[in-house]
Amino acid sequence: MIDQDGKMIGIINLQEAISQAERAGLDLAEISPQANPPIAKIIDWDKYRYEQTKQLQKSRKHQKTIEIKQVRVSLKISQHDFEVKIKQAERFLTEGSRVKVSLLLRGREITHQDLGRDKLEKFYDQLKEISELEQTIQLTGHELSIVIGAKRNAKTQNP
Repeated sequence: MIDQDGKMIGIINLQEAISQAERAGLDLAEISPQANPPIAKIIDWDKYRYEQTKQLQKSRKHQKTIEIKQVRVSLKISQHDFEVKIKQAERFLTEGSRVKVSLLLRGREITHQDLGRDKLEKFYDQLKEISELEQTIQLTGHELSIVIGAKRNAKTQNP
């Protein structure tokens, strides 16, 4: 058993450990139940839980979640608009996000999936230096899409 100051008391029976914890006005917590004999410690349980939640919040604060940003293009997009979408995707990639590029096939365009695939391949070719393909071209309903992520060795900027 370990007391509230962190000093090793030694091996004592359960009733004596509980009475010592009650005299101190604290709780008896089992730290290592697999040990032989089990290790127990006298602690303030509420303070212990509070410190654990604060530590968990602090660790979550330093984590960066990777978002998936979406860029939508069409089969009939003009060259200038296409370049604007490429610059937008490039900005998302340098911020550390993944980019889903989707191309919606409207009406009879569904029969020309090869043109849509060519458009998405052209989009990816423009970003090859800073990105890598994470998901190949997929057709979902009337939408072709790919997912592009920043290269692992590329340096990302933190906003």
